[in-house]
Amino acid sequence: MTADQIFVIIAGLGLAGWVAWYFWFSKAKAVKIQTSDSGVQEAVIKVKGGYTPDVLIFQSGKPIKLNFIREETAACSEEVIFSDLGVRATLTPFKTIPVELNIDKPGEYDFHCAMGMLSGKLIIE
Repeated sequence: MTADQIFVIIAGLGLAGWVAWYFWFSKAKAVKIQTSDSGVQEAVIKVKGGYTPDVLIFQSGKPIKLNFIREETAACSEEVIFSDLGVRATLTPFKTIPVELNIDKPGEYDFHCAMGMLSGKLIIE
């Protein structure tokens, strides 16, 4: 085996390891949302190849307003679905779309795109 072949094998294994870590083993950082003076917990979620932030922490029993800003035209991000809550919203490209929720029960509530490729989570404490 030549030095070039060894280098390519090592670089390929390193890249494969990084991809596995990034997609399966890296932990998402949760963002704790504060209550505004009006009593609403409001967050901005950017949609571009994923949701940013994708894990949000809220207090139970207080209204939640999620402002989705879709910064792309990919078909996958056209809709956001909160399956456990029975809520769906169509996200218009390059516009802010508010989604208002009232969740009284603590727990974890997932949200995702229509194709299931983009996902996020609401943690209600």
